[in-house]
Amino acid sequence: MIMDVAANPHRAISVAVDALKKGEVIAVPTETVYGLAADATNESAVSRIFEVKRRPSFNPLICHCSDIEMVSTYAVLDPVSLRLAEAFWPGPMTLVLEANPSCRLPSRTTAGLNTVAIRIPDGFSRDLIRSFGIPLAAPSANISGKVSATTAQHVRDDFGDEVPIILDGGQTKIGVESTILTVRNGGIELLRPGGLPVELIERVARLPLTFREVPGTVVAPGMLTSHYAPRACVRLDAVEVMRGEVLLKVGGVFVSGEGECARVFDLSPNGSLAEVAANLYATLKEADELGVSTIAVVTIPNSGLGLAINDRLRRAAAPRSLTPAEVALGESRSA
Repeated sequence: MIMDVAANPHRAISVAVDALKKGEVIAVPTETVYGLAADATNESAVSRIFEVKRRPSFNPLICHCSDIEMVSTYAVLDPVSLRLAEAFWPGPMTLVLEANPSCRLPSRTTAGLNTVAIRIPDGFSRDLIRSFGIPLAAPSANISGKVSATTAQHVRDDFGDEVPIILDGGQTKIGVESTILTVRNGGIELLRPGGLPVELIERVARLPLTFREVPGTVVAPGMLTSHYAPRACVRLDAVEVMRGEVLLKVGGVFVSGEGECARVFDLSPNGSLAEVAANLYATLKEADELGVSTIAVVTIPNSGLGLAINDRLRRAAAPRSLTPAEVALGESRSA
């Protein structure tokens, strides 16, 4: 069932809360992307998220809270993290914090770590959490490793009836996932660039950010090398496009060969990185539906939201291995 949030938000919240109390997994809109949501304190409900999403068990989930008081129940906010929280919550920022020793989050939610990733979203999802009274574990509503959902229909296309309730809030405003940060030794480490630009964080925090690029323990979502990937291969920094490829460009600039390629998408005719981010996932999905083998993408400026856009594109273009679901599908086709 796809339920239009705008038509009756109170009814949507009531239906969602009833489902969450029963331990069900539902899809909810946020300002970043759609999420697969369940009671973060219910181990069986959280396990269902991993099952539906085909998500690796070592990949922790983000707990979405309604306010800083709720956050403090489950995590310890150090002074720098509190300053960031007061400046950017609600909004597209996730903090990886030391778990409150008295909190009762199941290990499935935190992937067995002594830290917890927490965000306060903006808009309808925050109202839902406030009504529910318990944090929601809510990774992006897509098959693990694939392109994230920015519309309710994207969720339905990925999961069909596996997700019985999809709350439709329209196309998401930001279009890429949250920026993930952690405070270590008085400094701020960027674990995943996202919808909150790094330059703004540094300005408010009055501290430089370091970017964790060395492979190691996955302490936050979006750190896997291959992620956000369509079926087609993604070719970056394209200065020309080949016959049969799809081209993703920006700013209306002509690219050699585009007159003979399969199709051209301009992510933002006026060159707005905010518009590029908002359109990126939906366009990757639309391009992929054309059945081409390669999607060529022009160079995107690596500042502001461009840092997050390029991060997603690099992971989409990375060498990938088949998921268990894809292996099973391939075996069934060859049988």
